[in-house]
Amino acid sequence: MLKRRDLLIGAASSAAVLAMPGVASAQSFPTVEEVLFDPEIPAQGNPEGKVTIGEFFDYQCPFCKRGHDDLMKVVEDNDDVRLVMKDWPIFRGASVYASNLVLAAGNRYEDALHAIMATSGKLTNEDVDRVLEEAGLDPAALLAAAKADARRIDGILLRNMSQASAFGLSGTPVFIVGRQLYNGAMDRQALEEAVAAARDNSS
Repeated sequence: MLKRRDLLIGAASSAAVLAMPGVASAQSFPTVEEVLFDPEIPAQGNPEGKVTIGEFFDYQCPFCKRGHDDLMKVVEDNDDVRLVMKDWPIFRGASVYASNLVLAAGNRYEDALHAIMATSGKLTNEDVDRVLEEAGLDPAALLAAAKADARRIDGILLRNMSQASAFGLSGTPVFIVGRQLYNGAMDRQALEEAVAAARDNSS
């Protein structure tokens, strides 16, 4: 049976196992516990779900935003799925700003997340503020909360960056479903198939 501390397996979109160049041993990989069960990252879906999906994403990544609705439909349609969004702001600038404000949103985390993921193209800090205001949030209050909670938020972003580096990731999105790592965009069907495979592997 899969244990949370088991090591993740690197895989392409086809779920064929990949060798990770430059990694001396499997112990160099982050564990499932470290990547998918970080207690400081909000989880969506079923908190006790049998299958966890994690996504390394950026708020300015067009592929992340284009596939977000499909991802959320998979979570909504499968009551045994837990979702963890792994902020990896590789586009920097407004991406870092958005990550800070969303992670500071508390019980409005999902509202803030979905509002920014519904945007298109590049963002400025002003765009982020406007979108959050339209979703009924106060950007100034979120910024103040982010500054007050900087140790936690900076820790999340640093851990996510370190994990992405350990896996040799080069861009977003990257999904982890169960113990499999999938590089690149995944549509609804691909996600459903990955969830089904993760169920089989955990039984």
